[in-house]
Amino acid sequence: MNNPINRRVFKKKVQEQIDVKQIADKIISGDRGYLSKGITLIESNASHHRQSANELIQHILPHIGKSVRVGITGVPGAGKSTWIEAFGKTAVSKNYKTAVLAVDPSSSLSGGSILGDKTRMEFLAHHPDVFIRPSPSSGTLGGVARMTRETILLCEAAGYDLILVETVGVGQSEGIVRGMTDFFLLLSLTGAGDELQGMKKGIMELVDAVVINKADGANKEQAMKTMHDYNQILRFLTPATKGWKPRAYTCSALYNSGIEEIWDLIFSFISETKESGEFQKRRSRQAVDWMNQLVQIRLNETFFIEEKKRQMKNLEEKVRQHELSPSEAVDLLFEKYQ
Repeated sequence: MNNPINRRVFKKKVQEQIDVKQIADKIISGDRGYLSKGITLIESNASHHRQSANELIQHILPHIGKSVRVGITGVPGAGKSTWIEAFGKTAVSKNYKTAVLAVDPSSSLSGGSILGDKTRMEFLAHHPDVFIRPSPSSGTLGGVARMTRETILLCEAAGYDLILVETVGVGQSEGIVRGMTDFFLLLSLTGAGDELQGMKKGIMELVDAVVINKADGANKEQAMKTMHDYNQILRFLTPATKGWKPRAYTCSALYNSGIEEIWDLIFSFISETKESGEFQKRRSRQAVDWMNQLVQIRLNETFFIEEKKRQMKNLEEKVRQHELSPSEAVDLLFEKYQ
């Protein structure tokens, strides 16, 4: 007979009460701890957190939209973390509070390449006016879009003037980052002849500028040639931003050479697009696109609930055994869903 004294009793965990207004107020006041707490809330996949996350976004809406959002992509080895470190130093020297966000859809475990890059961003990682945060993908690009977009809004509400969004450059993620930033920059290497041949036209049409990094020492002459090659390509592509002609530039993040020129370039772009009205048009389009993406994400989530999963496994087996055609199986799924 079991001793009742040793019997383990399991109690259902009580859902925590979340004071959304307090979190919002603390974020707006610039509290970094509450900013992290707010981001953790919007990153949660728990259904009971979704309403709180939506309320949080609603609370901070009057305090958003005042930052400059810069997307950065590039091939591995292009020196993105070193470049961000150099660019971030320039930003804080000009009294810009800076947030650095990483998008890495290739890994849901590491939570983003920036976890490793932080060791190479020593200055930014310890600066009181810099906030660094990875964006976990949860295995989907849609997850990246939702979490990173809302993280941007929270950072803006917390008073960050410059938001740098880094993507590792795996194809689709560039389009997602382009769709949430104002200026999109491609970081490249010297001597990238093969890279240019393999560069997708679609990615090149997203950029507002190309920057050839590591243009120092023996690489400097080759960097100028690579810059010329990129400019030749950009001449024949449709610009990503109406009224703006994208060009290639060189810099050395390691020696802080050319960084100031890129800074001036980005803020000339912001000034010109605001004056022409293109800046606000892009922000408005991005907001509507975001709404449409959220509709797709919500539909996907509601379709693949447990009941549908069980039915789907049964139908998958029938398709596998050639008892049903794929189209018939889909029809049955949607009949049940509707």
